[in-house]
Amino acid sequence: MVLSFVIPAYNEEHYLADCIAAILQQTRNLSTVTEIIVVNNASTDRTREVALRYPQVRLVDEPRKGLTHARQAGFLASTGSLIANVDADSRLTPGWVHRVLSTFAQQPNLAALSGPLLYYDLQPSQRRLVHIFYLTAWLTYITNRYLLRVGSMVQGGNFVVSRKALERIGGFNLAISFYGEDTDIARRLHEVGPVLFTFDLKMFSSARRLKQEGIFTMAGRYTINYLWTTFLKRPYTHHHIDIREATEL
Repeated sequence: MVLSFVIPAYNEEHYLADCIAAILQQTRNLSTVTEIIVVNNASTDRTREVALRYPQVRLVDEPRKGLTHARQAGFLASTGSLIANVDADSRLTPGWVHRVLSTFAQQPNLAALSGPLLYYDLQPSQRRLVHIFYLTAWLTYITNRYLLRVGSMVQGGNFVVSRKALERIGGFNLAISFYGEDTDIARRLHEVGPVLFTFDLKMFSSARRLKQEGIFTMAGRYTINYLWTTFLKRPYTHHHIDIREATEL
């Protein structure tokens, strides 16, 4: 079994190194073969140079800016039977790799595995609000997956997919640029195999988008796009604010 990490990166020079270091720390002594692919997604800062500092990292340049373009480019460049989609501002929680490998070993027919984000740069009271949001989202996920059977749920930046399942659905939907991309992949994967969302697979992440746009605004935006994409098969929101400013090299 080969575990491939795919990290989309647009202007992520300040976060990327910590993300790579966290992956290397958990994979250094593994008997399982792993690979790390950083997709430089039209960056105008030193993202590319940061990735090239690590001999363990394979760099892929994707000039078409957009999250799904980056994820798809990483998927096509990967060789693993499992594809871990990790955002550049994220860091693995302790035991993350072990949980992924053991879960897929126990459930070989699993199409995807995902879990929530833990925002390391939020205040405790704000983290509690996020936790309430995830509990509500989990109840919706249970309803949609087991009762209505219309889809499932994955958290963008913290999900692992089976290569076979991703190939069966034709990869990522390039018509979706940001909002709804994770719901779309969960909905389509649900048609070919089980998609499991569990609180046992947490991922540390930056809350910079929540801070810029507001927790309640983002909760509402993610909720409406989740429902819209699940039932209407397209996102409600087609544009998003870019929280990473373009810079000149």
